[in-house]
Amino acid sequence: MARGDLTDEEWSLIEPHLPLGERGPIPDLRRLFNAVMWRFRTGSPWRDLPKEYGPWSTAYDRFRSWARDGVFEQLMQAMIAEAAARGQADLDLVSVDSTTARAHHHAAGMVLDGELSAALEEAARQERGLRQRGKTPPTATPATKRAGTTTTTTTGTTGTTGGTSGDGCDADTCSG
Repeated sequence: MARGDLTDEEWSLIEPHLPLGERGPIPDLRRLFNAVMWRFRTGSPWRDLPKEYGPWSTAYDRFRSWARDGVFEQLMQAMIAEAAARGQADLDLVSVDSTTARAHHHAAGMVLDGELSAALEEAARQERGLRQRGKTPPTATPATKRAGTTTTTTTGTTGTTGGTSGDGCDADTCSG
């Protein structure tokens, strides 16, 4: 038995949860399970599996079929249930590292009505436009109207919005 291989007690807990082969029991099932555990414990490539575990391709094929069939998930749930039944499970010690559990922003569950969503999108679009042109957002100062054009004075800049300013520029093509 190699260092890290399952003890007889550990094997007696795991063996009933492993599937039988297509034609009956799998020979050396414990050796194959230990091979899979060795590979993930060490992080080595499958081809570096020690000879004592048999051909690497056999262990790899068994791992792939167990992973595909959900054997590892079922085994983990069975081991947690067994530990809980024995009073050996302390779920207060469970933690999740948020740097590896990321969710898409759509998964946040925030629901916006159409009007609020449109207003937020418009504000974001305006902010992007201001950053691209190096402008500052307009302050809440009174606007003066002149021939269909609104001129707003902001901190240090004057810009035109809506229509043209007489020289052929509109708000999207002139920088103020």
